[in-house]
Amino acid sequence: MNEILKVNRVVAGYAESVILTNISFTIGEGQTLALLGRNGVGKTTLINTLMGVTRLHSGEIALDGQEIQAWPSFKRVNALSRGGIGWVPQERDIFKSLTVHENLTAVYRHVESPHAWNPARAYEFFPRLLERQGNLGNQLSGGEQQMLALARALMVNPRLLLLDEPLEGLAPIIVQEILTAIRRITREEGMTAIIVEQHPQMILAISDQALVLDRGQVVLQESAPTLLSRPDLLDDLLGVRH
Repeated sequence: MNEILKVNRVVAGYAESVILTNISFTIGEGQTLALLGRNGVGKTTLINTLMGVTRLHSGEIALDGQEIQAWPSFKRVNALSRGGIGWVPQERDIFKSLTVHENLTAVYRHVESPHAWNPARAYEFFPRLLERQGNLGNQLSGGEQQMLALARALMVNPRLLLLDEPLEGLAPIIVQEILTAIRRITREEGMTAIIVEQHPQMILAISDQALVLDRGQVVLQESAPTLLSRPDLLDDLLGVRH
């Protein structure tokens, strides 16, 4: 299995503040990594570090064999010929003054492949967006905005997809729609992904590996099925109650 992402002894944070210490892990092509931990332990900081929006004090980040830790965010998205990083931040950050279709086409990166992502494929995955393609971003519900944020991230045809709490604050029926779409994108389409989520059982069920953080450090690296089968361990690590 080809290695898509390698993080080696990363120390990072904001300005002089260090949030992450000695973070190391790898992800193989087509794998999904569940990034877990209690609130405030550094999960979002790690995602932001991969995107280049924190201060990297030391360590290396390699995407598809190329070191990118010195690259600005925009270059991490689309500089590699085979695709870079697609990012769905916690805040979604859609373009609220643009229509759904304009949100997609504004960042679309054309790739010559029968399996490449484009607006038509996004509408196939998210029929709600097709129905609302002429609506402005600020006219969408929270769930529809999350669908748009995910679809927009796919428009750059990334090698790696980063999802920061994609199910947060959504109604149960929308959670299931988003989860089904993520499962299709990762399992059926083979997209490599890192998913931060406060619903560990949901994400572990569609993940290959799990990385658990505490106080900015890795405290467990385990296969997702193994961790899912250990509710006692999940309870200890995450404070999850069943």
